[in-house]
Amino acid sequence: MHAPGFSLEVFPPRRNGPVRTIYDTLDGLEGLSPDFISVTYGHGSQADRSATARIASTIAHEYHIPVVAHLTSLYADEASVDETLTAFDEAGVNAILALRGDPVESHTPTGVFPHASDLAAYIHRRRPDMTLVGACYPEGHTDSPSLEEDVSNLAIKVSAGVSQLITQLFYDNEDFYRFMDVCAAHGITVPICAGIMPIISEKSVRSMASRGGSHIPPKVEALLDRWGDAPDCLRNAGIVYASEQIADLIANGVAGIHLYTMNRPSTTRRIWRNVSGLFASD
Repeated sequence: MHAPGFSLEVFPPRRNGPVRTIYDTLDGLEGLSPDFISVTYGHGSQADRSATARIASTIAHEYHIPVVAHLTSLYADEASVDETLTAFDEAGVNAILALRGDPVESHTPTGVFPHASDLAAYIHRRRPDMTLVGACYPEGHTDSPSLEEDVSNLAIKVSAGVSQLITQLFYDNEDFYRFMDVCAAHGITVPICAGIMPIISEKSVRSMASRGGSHIPPKVEALLDRWGDAPDCLRNAGIVYASEQIADLIANGVAGIHLYTMNRPSTTRRIWRNVSGLFASD
């Protein structure tokens, strides 16, 4: 059995925030040697494109780690995508995570790329040498009436040129295994990496679960009930929980683990210390 992949996600500083914070995050992750680091992307403004490209360039050229740049479709048109691809080329990016992106109340979608699969197909035509990564939802996308229909749409995304998938967060591994079975039934054979987001606070857990349509299993509810008002204890329990999730996933042959760092390198490092020995190949 091959060793599973290991990757991380970071995000740019808040708009008008100090740039040095991303260096603090990247310095704090030194020594983890991920297969790649992905960099998130906002709704598609020039500032979002610049920040993502700038940080991607820093990761590729200063930290010498392969990078995957996020790119969202909902507010993009062909000209803006072409411009972004050029910026990514200059930044040394050769892999893109093609996403639809979240709706923004004050912005009107262009209608050019209504789905991530539309963006992936366009990039694949324009840059056939670009590695395309896609997102997937173990419990089904919130806009989809069923997991089956969501996975049917996921198959379209794969057909558009996506060669690897990363899941949104989930807190119950059984949801991931059920999702994998449905993917297999739909003929999806590309590697699927499990996205793990450590429990940091009760507010963040409930917010992210609500946005992504993830349910909170009884084990996590117990942690929130016991330590929801004790942030340090909840963070420690969350590190243990994420580590146990990862151990179980690796034991069951997961293709890779994608850890959402939330720009908290100390939490990421503690999880890595717990699980790093599990990534050796047999």
